[in-house]
Amino acid sequence: MKAVVVYEAGGPEKLVYTDVPTPKIKEGWSLVKVKGFGINHSEIFTREGKSPSVIFPRILGIECVGVIEKTSDPLHLPIGQKVISIMGEMGRAFDGGYAEFALLPNAQIYPVTTDLSWEELVTIPETYYTAYGSLQNLQIKPTDRVLVRGGTSGVGIAFLKLLKGKDSKIVVEGTTRKLTKRDSLLAAGFDGVVEETEGELQTKRTYDKILELIGPATIKNSFQHINEHGIVCSTGQLGNQWYLENFDPIFDIKRNSYLTSFYSGNVDGDRLNNLLAYIEANHIQVFPEKIFKLHEVQLAHEYLQSQSSFGKVIVINNK
Repeated sequence: MKAVVVYEAGGPEKLVYTDVPTPKIKEGWSLVKVKGFGINHSEIFTREGKSPSVIFPRILGIECVGVIEKTSDPLHLPIGQKVISIMGEMGRAFDGGYAEFALLPNAQIYPVTTDLSWEELVTIPETYYTAYGSLQNLQIKPTDRVLVRGGTSGVGIAFLKLLKGKDSKIVVEGTTRKLTKRDSLLAAGFDGVVEETEGELQTKRTYDKILELIGPATIKNSFQHINEHGIVCSTGQLGNQWYLENFDPIFDIKRNSYLTSFYSGNVDGDRLNNLLAYIEANHIQVFPEKIFKLHEVQLAHEYLQSQSSFGKVIVINNK
């Protein structure tokens, strides 16, 4: 089969499109024919050698969408079943979705029922799942003013679509470090755009709910812009900082406000299918910003790391 293999840590040029043996199924594992997958920032970190569990060579990819090709559990995972798989050390401790086929543990293969097209379905995990979990944890009310910190990211755009798709009247603003992306953010559906400079929001406005996708690097500043009884949900780590430093929860969590989080590794098959039902019931338009082919994964990584990236980047397999 064709796959994209990283033999040693480094830049996008280390993503090698090559022939590798098609995996053989074993007890507790099944073979998925990969229809497509998203490209995620965490895969860039893994490619660069920053994921502690990864050993090279490795086929990257923390997610994939496809159908069961060969199964070790025909009752729950029959051949031809449409499935999603995300996280669970996929693409780090064992080979992931950057391939025509992926051998995956049955425990992290989730059967799904949906009429969405392959292009739409490939766009959803892990990005929309992360946005959906964050949306639930923020407990947003119709009167809330919401800020998405990291609005140009795939999760930021997905969160906006999920929220506006159900209630278009909710006020949602997005941040960017590049005001050249202002028109794109407004066209995507944001009600306003806030510039971010060196980890500081360039506004005096405050919000009822903040989706924090930059992460620990900017959480203290986010609490300076939260209203009393508001919630900050720390979901992303786009600021390349993994831990809170010099953070005193007594003083840095604004009075009577709350800090929560959502981790996409908290995967639940029911929540995945509920997400798909939510998207279909609310007629939410799910589409990627850029589509690449398997042999173009290197270009996909280059685009995601560029200053021009916006929204979700996916790869579609033709075979």
